[in-house]
Amino acid sequence: MARKKTVKKTARKTVKKTARKAVKTATSKSVAKKKTAVRKKGLGRPRIAGSAELDMEFKGDFGARQIFQFLDVQTFKELEEFSPQEITDRVITPLVQAVERIRKQLAMANRHLSGDQKFARTFQAELSKVMKR
Repeated sequence: MARKKTVKKTARKTVKKTARKAVKTATSKSVAKKKTAVRKKGLGRPRIAGSAELDMEFKGDFGARQIFQFLDVQTFKELEEFSPQEITDRVITPLVQAVERIRKQLAMANRHLSGDQKFARTFQAELSKVMKR
């Protein structure tokens, strides 16, 4: 004949199983939190070495290669020292200055760019004040 299980033994087993599950879930939650915290900090292991040349990776992107040449960088490590805004500012600044010079030259020749007549008049007025002195 089979023995009858007592209520005490079944209760103990249930408590032990519940305790084990609680420990496992608590441990897995803390491990999951640690993993997500680690993932948020970095991007993982780099797929390209820092000393790798940019020209090899950006063979077909002529615009990017021009920016690298303008910044005088050859490797990923050198490029990573710049922020996106800094790169944009360094590339755009000479263009903005060139457009300003063009606007001034046109204004001195009594000409203007499309929709830029107000600037030409203002510049001519300032120029005439300087010339009178």
